[in-house]
Amino acid sequence: MASSLLVIMAACGGCRFFVLTLRTLSGTSRSASLCTLPSTTHRTLSTSVRTYSLDPFPSGSRKTPAQVGKPEWISPSSGGVQRNLSAVAVPLQGQFRPLCRYDPLDLGDVDENTQKALACKHLRRFIVNPSLARIVTDHLAGDIDDGKAVIFECNPGPGVLTRSLLNRGAQRVVALESDANFLPELKDLEQKLEGQLDVVHCDFFKLDPIGHGSMKPPAMYSEKLFSDLAISEVPWSADVPVKIVGIFSQRNEKNIMWKLIYNLFERRSIFRYGRVELIMFISQKEYTKLVTRPRDYKNYQAFTVLWQMACDIELLHEEPLSSFLTVTKNSGRPSSKNTQSQSDNLCLVRITPREDLFNSHLTPLNGSTLVLMVKQCLAKRKSRLIEQINSWSPGSGSELISKLSFLDDTMTGDVYPDEFKRLFELMEQSGSFTQSWLYEETLETTNTGHA
Repeated sequence: MASSLLVIMAACGGCRFFVLTLRTLSGTSRSASLCTLPSTTHRTLSTSVRTYSLDPFPSGSRKTPAQVGKPEWISPSSGGVQRNLSAVAVPLQGQFRPLCRYDPLDLGDVDENTQKALACKHLRRFIVNPSLARIVTDHLAGDIDDGKAVIFECNPGPGVLTRSLLNRGAQRVVALESDANFLPELKDLEQKLEGQLDVVHCDFFKLDPIGHGSMKPPAMYSEKLFSDLAISEVPWSADVPVKIVGIFSQRNEKNIMWKLIYNLFERRSIFRYGRVELIMFISQKEYTKLVTRPRDYKNYQAFTVLWQMACDIELLHEEPLSSFLTVTKNSGRPSSKNTQSQSDNLCLVRITPREDLFNSHLTPLNGSTLVLMVKQCLAKRKSRLIEQINSWSPGSGSELISKLSFLDDTMTGDVYPDEFKRLFELMEQSGSFTQSWLYEETLETTNTGHA
């Protein structure tokens, strides 16, 4: 008579026991206990592949090995329990298997991803190498594990980094894709993940265009984007609500960063919703300007001062430009031209708005005034600061220079970002500045101006 033997092993404290079940083809079975089964609160069936719980415990009363990580996430705003978004909806006794452990998404290979990216007909850079996607994801490991912020990915294209973030356990990723060619595959992935991924036809770099009224995607107002995603405003002192990941466009990189800095100081657009963090690849040229110190009169610019004043800036990684796929504007072919002056690295940079940026003297209402003050000061970086102050309010230069403990021959390019902020606060307190110097320039300045 043919038969099969099923061995069940369990443990409780220091006691181990086996239960043998012999099943015959006729359908009868006999069981024998190798030791008396003690009273136990947890039994498991162990295989060489996974471990599953056999006990119908109430939800939340224990964690099995299959739940290591974060089985549930409590939303601080709603107080409601949400299913762990790093899990795929594969129910097992009312639980879910972590995607990053058991069902990793396929990142494809370089050739396959390159062919997908070539569907783009605009000048753009892509991450097509799974190894590079994993490097970026590793730098975001702490952000993902923290799980408090939503991750916006700008222009994911074929979605290599998107899948890598999901595999790592990102609780919520919002893919903002400007090119409709990439939407079908991203949408298909969205439908499989039940809430872990949102795909939006949107160009992040063109959010909040000038004007009013309805518009057609990928153009979009940030108010609609955040509303559709059910992301609410939080106080400036709260935790970072959104982290934006991507690659700045090489075509208008600096213009985009100027637009962002104006929005930041005025708490408009994305910064209306809190201290939104940028984790972006930027050119080495612009990164150098971003972190330059005073007395480097070539690179120390208003752009530098304002970003350093407003944000903590951290270099996470440098990657050769050759690691990215650059697609030309019309042909859809990879570009072999090197359009960057500093050969060849893109810098992954974390830019986090400072919690203490605003105070009683610097507010979103006068933030643009500070921006224009810094731009005027650094238009000529080797001019004396006292002369610049006197041009705004004759006779006030000496008093303010003294309060700042500067020498009379201090040049504008010698002043640190926090000292510019202090200068502005003193000007606001003094009452001697009518700001007539500002109004004339305001009429001629746009939010994408250079300095």
